[in-house]
Amino acid sequence: MSDKPTRKRPLVAENRYRKGAKPAASKQIAKPRTKAKRARKPTRPRRGGVMGFFSAIARWFLRLIWVITSRSVLVGFAVLAVVVGYFVTTLPPVEDLLDGRANGSVTMLDYKGDVFAWRGDQFGGAVRASGVSPHLKNAVIATEDKRFYKHFGLSPRGIASAVRINLSEGRGPLSGHGGSTITQQTAKLLCLGEPFDPTAGQTEAEYERECRRGSIKRKAKEAVYAMAMEAKYSKNDILSIYLNRAYMGGGAYGAEAASQRFFGKSAADVDPAEAATIAGLLTAPSTLSPTSNLERSRNRAATVLRLMNEQGYLTDEQVEKAMANPATLSEAAEARAGGYFADWVMSTGPEFFTRKTTEDVIIRTTLDQRMQQAAVDGLNWVFDNKVREGSKAQAAIVVMSADGAVRAMVGGRKTKVSGAFNRATQALRQTGSAFKPFVYAAALDLGYSPNDLVDDSPYCLNIPGSGEWCPRNYTNRFSGQTTMTNALAQSLNIPAVKISESVGRETVSTVASQFGIKNDLAAGPALALGASESTLIEMTGAFAGILNGGSSVTPYGLIDLRLRGDSEALMGSGGGIGERVIQENAAGQLIYMMEKVVSEGTGQRAQFGGRQLAGKTGTTSAAKDAWFIGFSADYVAGVWMGYDDNTPLKGVTGGGLPTEIWREAMKRVHEGVPVKPLPMVLPAPARVLFEGDVNEVAPLPDTNLGPVSAAPRPTNIIDQVLQDIFGGGGEGSSAPAPRAGDR
Repeated sequence: MSDKPTRKRPLVAENRYRKGAKPAASKQIAKPRTKAKRARKPTRPRRGGVMGFFSAIARWFLRLIWVITSRSVLVGFAVLAVVVGYFVTTLPPVEDLLDGRANGSVTMLDYKGDVFAWRGDQFGGAVRASGVSPHLKNAVIATEDKRFYKHFGLSPRGIASAVRINLSEGRGPLSGHGGSTITQQTAKLLCLGEPFDPTAGQTEAEYERECRRGSIKRKAKEAVYAMAMEAKYSKNDILSIYLNRAYMGGGAYGAEAASQRFFGKSAADVDPAEAATIAGLLTAPSTLSPTSNLERSRNRAATVLRLMNEQGYLTDEQVEKAMANPATLSEAAEARAGGYFADWVMSTGPEFFTRKTTEDVIIRTTLDQRMQQAAVDGLNWVFDNKVREGSKAQAAIVVMSADGAVRAMVGGRKTKVSGAFNRATQALRQTGSAFKPFVYAAALDLGYSPNDLVDDSPYCLNIPGSGEWCPRNYTNRFSGQTTMTNALAQSLNIPAVKISESVGRETVSTVASQFGIKNDLAAGPALALGASESTLIEMTGAFAGILNGGSSVTPYGLIDLRLRGDSEALMGSGGGIGERVIQENAAGQLIYMMEKVVSEGTGQRAQFGGRQLAGKTGTTSAAKDAWFIGFSADYVAGVWMGYDDNTPLKGVTGGGLPTEIWREAMKRVHEGVPVKPLPMVLPAPARVLFEGDVNEVAPLPDTNLGPVSAAPRPTNIIDQVLQDIFGGGGEGSSAPAPRAGDR
């Protein structure tokens, strides 16, 4: 037996355990699972060669781009969040953003207290999206941003669509359609939080252009600001800011101002047709304004109604009803913001409360809207029925009370205008024979009588430096001995010049100026024939002084002015009756003489309704101007007619078309007004101072040209006074001279 150990065969995996036996738990050895998986995962054979090299490089670059992009996006979002957060901290409370006007507004009320005009940046008051009519809210959303309640301030779909449309129309991607949401538009209205600074050397118009600029940098900032607004405010807050700050045309800022401006009602009360009209203005407020083009505005409103129907805001029946009953303008809106009268009131008030106000001002005026319409209708009737079609002739009307309160004003044939040339207040025109009442007023105040006789016969004056001047009557005929009353009634020129020379030109000028004719008056004898210039409102105011008994009048339209919300007025009227110019008795006698102009003389076409009326016609040299100014016991009215370029009127005198315009306007003005007699004084008959066939009157008092003899005078006292003054015959040759006067 060998003592060497017997060598056993090594165990192999297959024989380590008996068949069916399991190893003890302590002796189990777990193989690494990952290695087992890797061992089981099939490996893709690497591509070799040049293609494999470039493929590896491409894969590396793609992984690098992905890493850089993902990290950049994360950093970008972080920066965007910081920037948005910064803007959020700068946004003020929503209440501070509802009224963003730089200037204030002026609201004008008529004498009854009804609104008839607006000026400046009108703001009807702050409204909330929840407080306006649901139709208005829905119309704005349907028109401007149908996904308003779904986006976060930006609409990628809308932006992409706008870019596509702009490129297809040959414009730049950011030119034209903007694809802006209501939030973005509101951000633009807020000028991205940059307030207007008048000290920065930039005008308000330049500031607004900068706010609307569409550069990429500006658009990016607008987007960030819009997201900040979405984070800070609720959707209804943003819509409220938009509804208050958006310009709606016609000087109206905000939905409430537009609703009041165009429809005379609150934004809470507008119906679907009115709501669609207001929402339609947001696209182009100036051109779509119903006061600019009502038909175009209604067409746009119809489009808005269809959008509301498509988006489920209105039923088919509601749309059909709104289409059949489109929005109609209020009377104030129809009058185009008060026209000439409102412009005149704005020019007469203090600038810091009218043209350049930073406050909201309420002005109560003297306007009577019924009389205003009467004046407009009267003028239109005559031009429609008496003037040839296509005529460029113009006309103006002023109606006032005897104290100078202007009740109506028409400054031209285009009556529904704002900011236009006002022929009633701005046109300086020769007055012609309409000036003659001031000549007779001066004489009556010095003691002349309406029954005093004056010789209407050829008459000349030697004017130093100019030679002989011989006035003529319009008819080229002479009446001989005639009363002052008939001379005025027939608008005779020679008697007017003789009386003016008798009482003194300075006296006539003084009387006219004190009655309100402010412009420089002619210095020569042609003063009596209206060679001087004046405005229609001045002349009408001067005639009002005659009606009120001889006291001067300052025409006025402003009764009082106050700030919105205040009960106390800051200022009152700046016009009315002033100092006495002529004696009341003289004024009464002059009214008697002027009544004869209408009842028997050149102004007979003015008669209507069996009323006592007084007035005076006027036609200037070559018929460049034609006037009629007259009054009843209640109202004074003046009418001027002519061409803006001084073209002579053909076949028109003061006693013609101007008198007919006056009649048609005043006939309508006096509808419902009780008939009253004029306050005229009947003249005393001429006194017989001695026996015989020659009548004489009492001597005249002294004039400013020196004492007049107290000896008995013949009936023709005017020629006698001229003889005393000039020391020679009052008559002269009948050589031709420039003609004035009228029929």
